[in-house]
Amino acid sequence: MAKIFVESYGCSASFADGEMISGLVLNGGHTLVENSEESDLNIVVTCSVKDATANKMIHRIKSLKSKPLVVAGCLPKAEQVTVEKFTENASLLGPNSLGKTLQIIDSTLKGEKQIALDDTDLSKVGLPKVRLNPVVGIVEIASGCMSECTFCQTKLSKGDLTSYRLGDIVRQVQTEIKEGCKEVWLTSTDNGCYGFDIGTDLPTLVNSVSEIPGDFMIRVGMMNPMYMPRIKENLIKSFHNDKVFKFLHIPVQCGSDKVLNDMKRGHTSETFRNIIKKVNSEFDRFTISTDIIVGFPTETEDDFQKTIDLLNDVKPDVVNLSKYSSRPGTDAAEMKQIDVAEVKRRSKIIFEQINKISIENNKKWIGWKGKVLFDEKTDEGIKGRNYAYKPIFVQDDVSIGQYHTVKITDVAVNTLLGKIAS
Repeated sequence: MAKIFVESYGCSASFADGEMISGLVLNGGHTLVENSEESDLNIVVTCSVKDATANKMIHRIKSLKSKPLVVAGCLPKAEQVTVEKFTENASLLGPNSLGKTLQIIDSTLKGEKQIALDDTDLSKVGLPKVRLNPVVGIVEIASGCMSECTFCQTKLSKGDLTSYRLGDIVRQVQTEIKEGCKEVWLTSTDNGCYGFDIGTDLPTLVNSVSEIPGDFMIRVGMMNPMYMPRIKENLIKSFHNDKVFKFLHIPVQCGSDKVLNDMKRGHTSETFRNIIKKVNSEFDRFTISTDIIVGFPTETEDDFQKTIDLLNDVKPDVVNLSKYSSRPGTDAAEMKQIDVAEVKRRSKIIFEQINKISIENNKKWIGWKGKVLFDEKTDEGIKGRNYAYKPIFVQDDVSIGQYHTVKITDVAVNTLLGKIAS
């Protein structure tokens, strides 16, 4: 039996994979350790969504390869040759091959490299897990997606949409609540198309999870705008349940319809605007998160200005900003690229705009008083979330998993600052 170190990078689905790999490790009789210095074998669950992220993964792989190593997640599936260039002997485990985790570990410990990158029919719902955060249950509801975005490697890594059965997901959430979770994240590559392949949809799932007894909150994860018109009305109805955080993550990526077409996003900027208008008409306070890519190969100065205009119109609370970088195997990698200095210039302009909007939005919360669920310890202190999933820091002595009434006294760019009121 071996001492094994597991670490994860990337999206919430990647962290969920890491939790399940850790659960399988323990079920297999091995021991989990907290750092690579103590381990007999290392497992790194990788992300390949951006060039900078992939470079970080390579650096980490190189630092871990002095011991038996399993490289898991999206990078080996999307860029097997790249991974093997930097670590010839590491075993490879794809994001949809978790059922082979123990087999891979056993072979790697014997010095035998094994490659398991093919998709299996194993559902990720119901697998054992070791939670990274004891009060947050990350539940994967599907794998893969229905999109063909020209900039994205995710399809290469995770393939077509495979939704997990609604009843299985509900049972998994019930387990999370029973084991002490106060917050449940419903996550996948794209929540918006959940269930389209099995005759159901996201609103039906959210309603079913909301009906589970217990004191917990639900965070509905990322969904692309192209599928929202199909589910918008019923999804917004489902968000009226008090258990659902008033939070949507909808990546628009660009304000120019021409660029969105070149990206093969399947939606227009108006699709995104209409979703936000509908949400704002239904709820007094609602947190909108979106993603923006600056410097896509066909983005002109006029296209860039349209993105700035969109942000100024919609004023999203959270913007995940990325400088475009070509990813191997994608259509956009074959296009003529924009000069790096120009991409950097545009990114700086939008970054400053995002911060300005964030401060404006956050100031509207000063004086608010209400219930906050504390769900995370950070270097800055303990962080909680209110009903709109706004991050709130306090300096008071509280524990994760607790609810407290908090009054907002000040703001920063990405957070609210408060004091315990009761």
